Order: sequence, then C-alpha cells, then structure tokens
Amino acid sequence: MCWSNPASVQHGPSTTKRLKTMLGNANLVLTARLDIEGKPLIGVARGITDFSWVCYISELAVSASAQGLGVGKGLMDEAQRQLGPSVAISLISMPDAVGFYERIGMTRMTDAFWFSRKR
Repeated sequence: MCWSNPASVQHGPSTTKRLKTMLGNANLVLTARLDIEGKPLIGVARGITDFSWVCYISELAVSASAQGLGVGKGLMDEAQRQLGPSVAISLISMPDAVGFYERIGMTRMTDAFWFSRKR
C-alpha cells in the first residue's frame, strides 16, 4: 500500500481518532525510517497476534518514494524474526500488491472470508 496517494487507501482511516485506535489496539507495530535528520517514516507494518499461533498483518504501507527499495520485505522479515518460526503470518492483499507478497514467498490462499465494515 502506498500512503502518499489517498485514493489508494481504500480501507484506511477516515479520522485521526480511527488511526489512533488502529495503532493503539495493534500488538505488533513495526516502522521503517530513513537514517537522516528527522528520521522520516517510510514504512509501517501493523498486526494483531497471539505470539503463539498466528499473526494477522492488517497493514503494510510503504511511502511511494521508498517503494522498490526492500522496505516492505524488510518489515515482513522483521515481523517473522520477532514472531519466531512457530507463528504463521496471514494478511489480505490489495489487488495491486499481490505480486509483491508472492515475490517475498507468501502462499496465496483461496478460502478467506470477510464481513465488510458498516461505517
């Protein structure tokens, strides 16, 4: 997901309150920052996990200027490192990101289900 293009954030927060709630209730939040003055944020991975069986990555976002530089893969690698080998990782991909997840070695699943938000 690219956060510099608001049109691409189809399921993103509509308010600051929602964003705070999303981050506050995640129990795995990883960030990628440039090693320059101000340490600008260039990537974030947000997940919910039991740290035993599975982790659901609810958001993987990389700024447009950093896409293609390995930031997303690095965040997913760090998630795997922190979770350990006994924890599976699942996510729902935006259609334009499917190739990325396949390239980093994730397996496409066919039997996932979804209830849409009402608001």
